Amino acid sequence: MKYISTRGSAPALDFEAVTLAGLASDGGLYIPEHWPSFSEREIADMAGLSYVETAVRVMMPFIGTSLTEDELRALCTEAYGRFAHDAVTPLVQIDHRHWLLELFHGPTLAFKDVALQLVGLLFEKFLSGRDTHLTVVGATSGDTGSAAIDALAGRAKVDIFMLHPEGRVSDVQRRQMTTVLAPNVHNIAIKGDFDQAQALVKAMFADRDFSSRFTLSAVNSINWARLMAQVVYYFYAAVRLGAPGRKVAFAVPTGNFGDVFAGYVAARMGLPVERLIVATNVNDILHRALSTGDYSQGTVVATATPSMDIQVSSNFERLLFDLGGRNGFAMGESMREFEAHRALQLTNAQREGAAGLFTSERIDADDMQMAMRWASERAGQIIDPHTAIGLAAAARAEDLPADVPIVTLATAHPAKFRDAVERATGMRPPIPSRIGSLFEREERFTVLPATLEAVTAWIGERATPKA
Repeated sequence: MKYISTRGSAPALDFEAVTLAGLASDGGLYIPEHWPSFSEREIADMAGLSYVETAVRVMMPFIGTSLTEDELRALCTEAYGRFAHDAVTPLVQIDHRHWLLELFHGPTLAFKDVALQLVGLLFEKFLSGRDTHLTVVGATSGDTGSAAIDALAGRAKVDIFMLHPEGRVSDVQRRQMTTVLAPNVHNIAIKGDFDQAQALVKAMFADRDFSSRFTLSAVNSINWARLMAQVVYYFYAAVRLGAPGRKVAFAVPTGNFGDVFAGYVAARMGLPVERLIVATNVNDILHRALSTGDYSQGTVVATATPSMDIQVSSNFERLLFDLGGRNGFAMGESMREFEAHRALQLTNAQREGAAGLFTSERIDADDMQMAMRWASERAGQIIDPHTAIGLAAAARAEDLPADVPIVTLATAHPAKFRDAVERATGMRPPIPSRIGSLFEREERFTVLPATLEAVTAWIGERATPKA
């Protein structure tokens, strides 16, 4: 399997190289040259498999010769052995047609663990045979940072530099990052929002002087390996609800479009997905893009769902590339136009292609709180605000066939957003014992202005240069 850039001019890479590279050298995102596919029989044969065995079957076609099946199985066994639930991503029934897919049983209580626990091991595996020291740079709106840091802390040949927007993540999210004092972990709080942090990460890759000094990689969902690992739980959930003989719909609380794009990949691989419901908060660039074709950047509004407070959704570029005929030159021109003017109009082909699988909903704070109360009062489920955005969007999907179950991706443990949960439900969720004495630990981070000069200078003094 080879991977190509959405912008057309970066070299094609194999899975190992694309995992270590992260962002393509032309500023684009890597995507497989073709989508592997499963027959109905192959999907049916996933019934009854453990999460690890499902992961091996789903991911192996993307990996090619970079790992053997036994090597992948060993990595998955280690990665998912750290989860608190034996099913890894269990399903919980809400009512006769609504389900929650709990993705928060990993070590940092968020769905990012499902991918990043594996990605950390992939980095270590691929670096073991190289005389290379990796400098991982990332931006987080809350959960990616803690999951990546947990996965990479103390690992050989890797340093991680994580940017988060100062004051715009929850106290639990921040402390899960800043209390990890491993020498290879560096936290930076920037005076700006997540979009600025994400733009700084992309600018570091594009800065030839800086990127030539270090071997850079990424852990955001711009890294294909992370997105690939998220495809697995769509298969795992759908098969348990009757696939391939029964279609399933998924409602996905969405910021950077990576989690829902993984659902699109699953559909392209043959999984019978009836619909992907893209659930946004009031930072609704994706809702506007999918409903009207208007992909225009607005001002980020801080909300109780900080992981969705985004106005530039990086992974949307992958979808536009795939729906637009995979024309890298045209995609590159479109993204340069977007970066220059903060606005882009989807083509007819892109809009029509998306409409076949995607719908979207914009959920405000009142509807979010109502969904949290509904889950608590009618099903005994305490959910976090992001999951509530997804559940509220799922509840609006009245035009789906009655026999299609709707699975909402529960992306974070409610304890990560205790104040918001308590305001909505009157109950303050306890912090699980598995994350320990979080509020008694020392914090370590640096506050910097949101400028490329300040961030690259600080990282440049601490990162390990190329040999």
